[in-house]
Amino acid sequence: MTYRLVHVGLGGQGSTWATDAIPPNVHDDRIEVVAAVDTDPERHELAEQELGLSPEECYTDLETALSERPADICSIVTPPSTHEAVVETALAHDLQIISEKPIADTLEASVRVAEKVDEAGKKMGVTMSHRFDRDKATFRRAVEEAGDIDYLTARYTGNVRERGFYADYVYEMDDMLLLDGAIHHLDILASLADSPCERVYAETWTPEEADYDGDCSGLVTLHFADGTRAQYEGSYANATTLNGWGHEQFRAECSDQTVLLDRRDVERFHADAYDTGNFESIGKGDGEAVPLADRPHWKNAWLIEQFCDWIDGGEPMPTNVDSVLQSMAIVFAAIESSETGEAVDVQALLDDARANA
Repeated sequence: MTYRLVHVGLGGQGSTWATDAIPPNVHDDRIEVVAAVDTDPERHELAEQELGLSPEECYTDLETALSERPADICSIVTPPSTHEAVVETALAHDLQIISEKPIADTLEASVRVAEKVDEAGKKMGVTMSHRFDRDKATFRRAVEEAGDIDYLTARYTGNVRERGFYADYVYEMDDMLLLDGAIHHLDILASLADSPCERVYAETWTPEEADYDGDCSGLVTLHFADGTRAQYEGSYANATTLNGWGHEQFRAECSDQTVLLDRRDVERFHADAYDTGNFESIGKGDGEAVPLADRPHWKNAWLIEQFCDWIDGGEPMPTNVDSVLQSMAIVFAAIESSETGEAVDVQALLDDARANA
């Protein structure tokens, strides 16, 4: 079935949806774009060029667009503080929803969004796209084959110190590392652990050299219910880019193997292939190379495909809104930990948000 889509947001990440995520699904007859919405009319030209819309099908007001253009799905790629209001409008028009992360700008708002979607009897997917990139999917497969996980590490370190590379609101966010970048990396760690996260400790800060209003560097430690531990290092403001966006390093220390993803290459290091007490050390390129997985689409294009399969009657997509609440709770626990200097009980924080939403 082909679903009619109204796309909301054409700036920043929204433009990438218009160029990379939506068109493959139009080509595959999953999606028909019937309108695009952005409060800045100068951005409408992008929707005309990339999505094949006429000027009359581009709007500055969502309510007008949904009233004039019958649709099945609303895609939301706007600043996080606006997500809840856009969801409410979409639900009022009886639409299914797929949204860019995060669910909303606070944990309580994220809970409200999930509850409103459930009360309306609709489906909502959240595009935690990094988990569904080609290298990350390959790494996941290799980890699943490597035995029980002892601990996990992740590193994203880059030099994006100056403004102008991202949308303005990213530089103005109070906790931009955690809410805009690390949310993806922590989501991957949580999905690999495949067990509820119990406890988070975090320290975040803004280096003097960085032109960000909020914290853009940080360290996070996670403890999961099954005993798995994870450590995350993230920075947008280092002197150089060792593991930049899309080229991160993830490592899984498993019972029989070390599995390494580094700058889009995946390797296995088997325990029985090296002598105990090997002090010479090994590095990238010394392990067994894992071929990259292959499929037609990746990242948001694949997630839109999964969302359409779900509303077609298939299994819920892994990043349905209820599931992503766990990743949101980890992020907001990390924010609270950084503010208080104390470890935070993730599930208690989520329970409090549900009680106060």
